[in-house]
Amino acid sequence: MSLVSPSFNAPAMGDYAYDWALVDVETSGLMARRDRVLSVAVITIGPDGEQTGEFSTLLNPGCDPGPVEVHGLTVERLQGAPTFDQVAGRIGAMLQGRVLVAHNAQFDYDFLAHEFARARMWLPVSQRLCTLALNRQVDPPTDDMKLGTLAAHYGVSRQRAHDALDDTRVLAGILRASLREAARLDLPLPLVTCPPRAESQFTPKPAKTPCAYRNPGRLTPGGPLQQGMKVAITGETAHARAELVGRAVAAGLNMMTSVSRHTSVLVTNEPAADSAKARRALAEGVPVVDERTFLRLLADVRPGTAHETTAARVAPVTEPGAEQVGPVEPVSTTTSAVPTPEAAPSPCVPVPAPRPSEPSAGTSGKPLAGRRVLVLGGVHADAAAARTRVVELGGSAAINLSASVTDVVLLPGGEGDRRMRRITALELPVHDLHWLASPTATDRRAGALRPQEPHVMPRGGVIDLPMPHGGPAPEWYVTAGWTPQSDCEIDVIAFLLDEDEQVTSDEDFIFYGAPESPAGTARLLTGGPAEQTIALDLASLPPATRKIVIAAAIDGAATFGTVGAIQIGTAPGSSGAPLARATLDAATTERTMLLAEIYRRGPLWRLRAVGQGYDYGLDTLARGYGVDIAD
Repeated sequence: MSLVSPSFNAPAMGDYAYDWALVDVETSGLMARRDRVLSVAVITIGPDGEQTGEFSTLLNPGCDPGPVEVHGLTVERLQGAPTFDQVAGRIGAMLQGRVLVAHNAQFDYDFLAHEFARARMWLPVSQRLCTLALNRQVDPPTDDMKLGTLAAHYGVSRQRAHDALDDTRVLAGILRASLREAARLDLPLPLVTCPPRAESQFTPKPAKTPCAYRNPGRLTPGGPLQQGMKVAITGETAHARAELVGRAVAAGLNMMTSVSRHTSVLVTNEPAADSAKARRALAEGVPVVDERTFLRLLADVRPGTAHETTAARVAPVTEPGAEQVGPVEPVSTTTSAVPTPEAAPSPCVPVPAPRPSEPSAGTSGKPLAGRRVLVLGGVHADAAAARTRVVELGGSAAINLSASVTDVVLLPGGEGDRRMRRITALELPVHDLHWLASPTATDRRAGALRPQEPHVMPRGGVIDLPMPHGGPAPEWYVTAGWTPQSDCEIDVIAFLLDEDEQVTSDEDFIFYGAPESPAGTARLLTGGPAEQTIALDLASLPPATRKIVIAAAIDGAATFGTVGAIQIGTAPGSSGAPLARATLDAATTERTMLLAEIYRRGPLWRLRAVGQGYDYGLDTLARGYGVDIAD
């Protein structure tokens, strides 16, 4: 199978020519540290596009095969198959020195890495390429990014879905077409160095037992403990720390690993100890008791108020021609304070999700409705103002060149942008700033049309996340992307917060050093050097989790004024159609920025596009949400 088409000979591929190892795995579940690989297929392809090898096998996982209705691999079919350690050497030889390619590559990479580790071997992969991430950059006019959908779009035949070997052969065709599109658009490949920073040797701890009760406040002098109180312990204790925590959790207390202004009481036998928790308790006026007093109080813990449990419902949809029914409350750009519930933007009126095949709410009759506009050049403030104007006119502001871009606005200096050569070759309409005062849109090319455009969210805008009636609720993927940077790295992080807008434990802070919550309900995924995703299983979050804050932090001295806009997209599932998209670039001198909030509102989950920046670094942001960061 060749990766080069008649219009692309091998020398013309240039930066797109690699030794590739295309991989697909079928698994017993979705968690690589727990579940096993049931079948694996590998196809190797050289830089000239010619296939050089092929291998596939069923595997005996030594456990229940999981969702047979999905992959069709029953216990009977897997009997007699080799175990992974018996074929690991052959798979490793095919991967050695090649770029691993997969559709949702982090999934396949993680499973292979765990299987190689169980076999006491290293996974010999130094780079990987995700065809999902590559096609998010290309942005073809498809309903979604599923393997079958992309195969149909690119004209690749598919015989047996969820068959590892057939899926890998389909993947080869999709890779070929995607590389051709990337070369046409002059896009850099989203190659990920393995293991990337988002995949440290972090091993999740057992999930913390969620507290079922709301925080009633601080312990009063001489008063009783009450279920839901937040309790922290510091220093040496006479009883084992695990015993104290276990007894407190059994009594309905919320055991914390850090101290904040929401802490109800700190337990320590050394009140003058120079620990970070003791210093914070003193600064915040948190009550302090010794271990003996705490044990006495544990004997009579008063009943608390349980968290409300909410059932997922389908979000309302916009009636034809409906507009947003209230103003979007402005969000401040900068603040010198650590994020607090009082400083956080207050809820605004939701924009319901659009019906399929209908224009997004509020865009009907607007001159740029359904168009995607790339702004080039200008100082940061002028470029941000131009992108804001695009959204006001009903359009979507792009940050990179893609197949969905319909127009280009050129600000001073934009003619020197490296993308202009390709824009000219593609014959895209190029306008000056005056065009945004009264735009006249030409007809969109047929190839750029898609059945349903994502809802364009302004800064501060809110949408409801639809949940299905019956059946499993989808994971929601919030993907942040930016223009590739050469002098700094950007990290996407998430905080799982309670009603006090504090983490209940440090494990509720998801970042490159701890990319997965213990229960697997929140995960950080890396699609490339200019894209990271937070995946959230909202249906499995405990009732105490009221909000998820997603942010970006710059590692280094750069600021968002030099980085430029951050684009976020929200989709159900890793390859689902984007429900909404927002371009956030109000930040200038800031080094951290809140991108989005996902929060409970009655029976629904809502997403807000925030775009609020802070001048301080990630450590200060994390402390503001109650994460115990060492000085």
